[in-house]
Amino acid sequence: MRRTLFSLSALALIAGAIVMSEPTLPGHQAIAQTETGLIEAASAGNLAAVKAAIKAGADLEVRGKNGETALLAATHANHIDVARALIEAGANVNAKDAINDSPYLYAGARGHLEILKLTLAHGADLTSTNRYGGTALIPAAERGHVETVRTLIAAGVKVDHVNNLHWTALLEAIILADGGERHVEIVKQLIDAGADVNIADKDGVTPLQHARQRGYAPMVALLEKAGAK
Repeated sequence: MRRTLFSLSALALIAGAIVMSEPTLPGHQAIAQTETGLIEAASAGNLAAVKAAIKAGADLEVRGKNGETALLAATHANHIDVARALIEAGANVNAKDAINDSPYLYAGARGHLEILKLTLAHGADLTSTNRYGGTALIPAAERGHVETVRTLIAAGVKVDHVNNLHWTALLEAIILADGGERHVEIVKQLIDAGADVNIADKDGVTPLQHARQRGYAPMVALLEKAGAK
């Protein structure tokens, strides 16, 4: 069972690792005085300090001021090696912060592909949703993260999930995007994965109607070919 507080020797190990590996890190002498120091080290990408904390028996699920874990802090900054160390040590890839972000959901939404793959390999909950009621696939589609969308589809995320705004990944890839090549490719991926091309928004406007309104000809062609109305 992980200890709530470090021993003095453990603190010395972590603080020493930070001093040695990050001599210019602001406030480095104060980092790791409590287990929240693990979060600071993870956020800073300080792999040596994080490994020292893990070795010392740190509580990997300790929370920061916004409810974030060390793993989520590392994910925010896309510190892949730090995230890997934490995940392999048993950090929860589904632990949510105060605004319902988890390492898995955030990595998907931001296109942090390597961390996303790590979370998928270590028990990511594909049905979990963010503060908008959307899966990781929906913001990934909106933001044009082509490889992330491909990875999430391959992992089995439901392509027709409807969020609190009554939008699917397909709708967001059209409504909130610019009709460019990346989003055209994402629309194609979603259609190829079996997305229902006729799920409308809360006002009854379909993906095809949205694409036509915006003049997104390549998307219109893909949707029409798929039987959209």
